[in-house]
Amino acid sequence: MNMLAQCGYLFIGQSVLYPGNSIYGTMNDVPEEQRLELPVMEDCQMGMSIGLSLAGQKVCSIFPRMDFLIIAMNQLVNHLDKIKDLSQGIYDPKVIIRTMVGAKKPLDAGLQHTGDYTNLLRAGLRNIDVVKLDSVSSVYPCYVEAMERERSTILIEMGELY
Repeated sequence: MNMLAQCGYLFIGQSVLYPGNSIYGTMNDVPEEQRLELPVMEDCQMGMSIGLSLAGQKVCSIFPRMDFLIIAMNQLVNHLDKIKDLSQGIYDPKVIIRTMVGAKKPLDAGLQHTGDYTNLLRAGLRNIDVVKLDSVSSVYPCYVEAMERERSTILIEMGELY
């Protein structure tokens, strides 16, 4: 996450300032002033991410479990994915969304924490890239590509990689 921090990204979501899941351990190189810890309010978090992006902030919005990204689908599908088309190109927010499919090994995180909705997102989003990170070697290059893209990206990490 250091490369995003060095580029001035704001990291918002759960476990960005306080421990609670494996994502927290990846935030060590990110200065605290670039982290905004939020309560569990996924739809609002996505709306905040879009608003911050529209105001010129670079945003990495963190949803520690893909299962709970579903709660933000209203903002994701109806706003982030469509706002450029709805505004005839006037508004074009870019958000990097970081989420994870929970691990089933060595401990199974349970049914509500291990869902993989990659194909659902790819089928339903037209203007957001959906990238599944299925190997440790793919993580860094995929984040660099997401930063270089002009459009939003959902990066899906696999819990087994931690």
